Amino acid sequence: MSEAGGGRGCGSSVPQRAPWSLVAATAAFCLVSATSVWTAGAAPMSREERQKLGNQVLEMFDHAYGNYMEHAYPADELMPLTCRGRVRGQEPSRGDVDDALGKFSLTLIDSLDTLVVLNKTKEFEDAVRKVLSDVNLDNDVVVSVFETNIRVLGGLLGGHSLAIMLKEKGEYMQWYNDELLQMAKQLGYKLLPAFNTTSGLPYPRINLKFGIRKPEARTGTETDTCTACAGTLILEFAALSRFTGATIFEEYARKALDFLWEKRQRSSNLVGVTINIHTGDWVRKDSGVGAGIDSYYEYLLKAYVLLGDDSFLERFNTHYDAIMRYISQPPLLLDVHIHKPMLNARTWMDALLAFFPGLQVLKGDIRPAIETHEMLYQVIKKHNFLPEAFTTDFRVHWAQHPLRPEFAESTYFLYKATGDPYYLEVGKTLIENLNKYARVPCGFAAMKDVRTGSHEDRMDSFFLAEMFKYLYLLFADKEDIIFDIEDYIFTTEAHLLPLWLSTTNQSISKKNTTSEYTELDDSNFDWTCPNTQILFPNDPLYAQSIREPLKNVVDKSCPRGIIRVEESFRSGAKPPLRARDFMATNPEHLEILKKMGVSLIHLKDGRVQLVQHAIQAASSIDAEDGLRFMQEMIELSSQQQKEQQLPPRAVQIVSHPFFGRVVLTAGPAQFGLDLSKHKETRGFVASSKPYNGCSELTNPEAVMGKIALIQRGQCMFAEKARNIQNAGAIGGIVIDDNEGSSSDTAPLFQMAGDGKDTDDIKIPMLFLFSKEGSIILDAIREYEEVEVLLSDKAKDRAAILKGKMIPSYIINSNPEMENEEPPSSENDSQNQSAEQIAPTSQEVDLVDQESPEESSLNSQPESLPPADTDNAASVSPSEQIPDPMENHETMSLDGECTDLDNQLQEQSETEEDSNPNVSWGKKVQPIDSILADWNEDIEAFEMMEKDEL
Repeated sequence: MSEAGGGRGCGSSVPQRAPWSLVAATAAFCLVSATSVWTAGAAPMSREERQKLGNQVLEMFDHAYGNYMEHAYPADELMPLTCRGRVRGQEPSRGDVDDALGKFSLTLIDSLDTLVVLNKTKEFEDAVRKVLSDVNLDNDVVVSVFETNIRVLGGLLGGHSLAIMLKEKGEYMQWYNDELLQMAKQLGYKLLPAFNTTSGLPYPRINLKFGIRKPEARTGTETDTCTACAGTLILEFAALSRFTGATIFEEYARKALDFLWEKRQRSSNLVGVTINIHTGDWVRKDSGVGAGIDSYYEYLLKAYVLLGDDSFLERFNTHYDAIMRYISQPPLLLDVHIHKPMLNARTWMDALLAFFPGLQVLKGDIRPAIETHEMLYQVIKKHNFLPEAFTTDFRVHWAQHPLRPEFAESTYFLYKATGDPYYLEVGKTLIENLNKYARVPCGFAAMKDVRTGSHEDRMDSFFLAEMFKYLYLLFADKEDIIFDIEDYIFTTEAHLLPLWLSTTNQSISKKNTTSEYTELDDSNFDWTCPNTQILFPNDPLYAQSIREPLKNVVDKSCPRGIIRVEESFRSGAKPPLRARDFMATNPEHLEILKKMGVSLIHLKDGRVQLVQHAIQAASSIDAEDGLRFMQEMIELSSQQQKEQQLPPRAVQIVSHPFFGRVVLTAGPAQFGLDLSKHKETRGFVASSKPYNGCSELTNPEAVMGKIALIQRGQCMFAEKARNIQNAGAIGGIVIDDNEGSSSDTAPLFQMAGDGKDTDDIKIPMLFLFSKEGSIILDAIREYEEVEVLLSDKAKDRAAILKGKMIPSYIINSNPEMENEEPPSSENDSQNQSAEQIAPTSQEVDLVDQESPEESSLNSQPESLPPADTDNAASVSPSEQIPDPMENHETMSLDGECTDLDNQLQEQSETEEDSNPNVSWGKKVQPIDSILADWNEDIEAFEMMEKDEL
């Protein structure tokens, strides 16, 4: 989500901070003025290899786009596991994620300018004709204003920009007469009613047919929106005004940006994540560069580039100074509280911040960009993909990965800025991982869990709009692209807008209001385009010297808390109080709690309630100790669940034509063979008769030596397992009898026993929801013999296919060698939970849990308080809590940092990165960081406001 292009005309003849409209043609991309400086940290990649990788990207795009057009169009998105289109209302709701779908062929529109960048002009012309003939923008559906703007409006404008470029060249699009622009204008007018608020901030959703607040609109009652949702409109809306001459769009987008700037926290110059669209009050007062805020900062800088308005640059530099002062903790970027910016609001980071190194390149701040990018790359090398969220010690926090392009984007811009071939190798790794782990017969499937390798039935439109564009540009030479990419700017969805818009239809007043609010330090502008200085020293090893200290930051990470414990031992000071040692009757312990901001309340039933207010801690270090103490208390309260619950398992289809490329998330059982401790089970599948498996099987010869498929219901899970085991089955898969159920929309659970001794069950048993189970059943109907692998995590395809005659591209992940046609199925899955916040008021309650017949893996069991209430930690006054961390202790007391991999070598990677008390449904919340996930405690923020006053 950063700026495009190379570097020309950035010499000293261009005045510092000159109006952009005067220098757009000569200094459009001075961010890469040092492209010619090769950073010799990696061996140069030959032109032949770069061309080979570029061709591989083209083939991957064809695989994704072709399957969308064949199996999904005119639906909004492709469901790559079931080879069909995702139509709003026909699939189980995924919540806010579905607000991007408007029954307007989203993936086709989002892919328009990608086709031109990839030199597929004939396909582009065909796609434009389809959009004009088939797409309807007047549907009775409620959509996200933000997503519709960046994906659909941006896609139409990007398509129009390149259509007129091709028409001018004289070969293609000679019939084109601004039809895409007229559609964009129609859509722009449909979005305008969302701005009908006193503040000028738009409602987050709108009905395409009925607008806002009408009974039939079913929207317009919302009070809050995210900062990025309101602040990521100016590029598309201003471009629409400049293209059409209708100034109203740019005026509305500017008013929203002006309001957000006015409402920033004046002492820290930071903005919160969520704001009330009517009052302008901050609802969520944490601030970072990831989900909820990210593209607001991006659009401030790019609005200056595209529109030539200095006020946008000054605002960006003011925010950037605050980001580097408070949020940047190289190589980490950690959220803080806007009123208390020295206090971290989270112990984890989300994947969307991966765009920020690319934005820093556009800013010209190369060093921190290299540092953060390298840290993210180390996380990717550990997990194959960037998890949706990961902790400060680089463990998985949320395990999903919806094929996000932000890291590829930053990789491209760092390569453009440094010329270092190291970043070509990074791009090569991304290509290999996509082909090896995400490629399925009908496209590319999102990762449901990066630890197990299981898939989710989704391929978002941004994957085609952004990922392939950045990867192709990374390896392409200038002559490989049919137009000059340096003449365009990328939007946050990687759509291309021409820079000549900066001098077109300039009817908007450019009064500089920024200086009324802040006194700017001129040093903020030293490294900003137009730039008279080189971006970094003329040292061929510069980038490598920055990366080198971070090479082992993930595998050898030592959490700050552990380091502090070791230092305290060496200095003779007492280590922080651990939850396992806490005694409610010990006066010394109570004094330590008070210092950490933790207060103690005696309840009538004899239990003790612990509540933490971080702002009441004696220091920020004590607040950090208090946070860790409360986290440990929650782990203690959930110890009973830990003993009973298991992480998810994987069912991998390994027979032709799948060859291990389809991985299904499966629930474990509390009985039978433990796949985490024993070798995986592999075999062909067969349906049992009776299908429910509740009596002696009538077809034992069919399941003998195979993995039996049985339907859920009518008897206990253990009884089913015994019946198929007696028939000679080597394993069992229970398929949910609730038609349409899916791990995408329901929390995964583990199958419990029948209350009797289950030691007699020796075979592995896994559970699949109906949708995942139907994938196997459909495969049986089409291919008859289907072989699967039951394991604790997806296995490498080379190991799966060892000794078998199979296409070499399956093992080599080289799609250029692919000869076989993918099967077509005759049957028929940010917004994201990153919207949650770490509270400053935290409570824990230690309560024993009962184990139901189906032990839920949900991270909020009934006995824990709801997310919007306090969490209470309660212990008997006379009882010392046992140590729950006996086998999971991560603190090293010998002065050395313990390697997590060596420390837990007896456990699977799944167990290493996950917590047993986790939901593998839509929202994955490890218990060791649940404090960072619970909703904001209103009382705590009221106290914070009072303290601020």
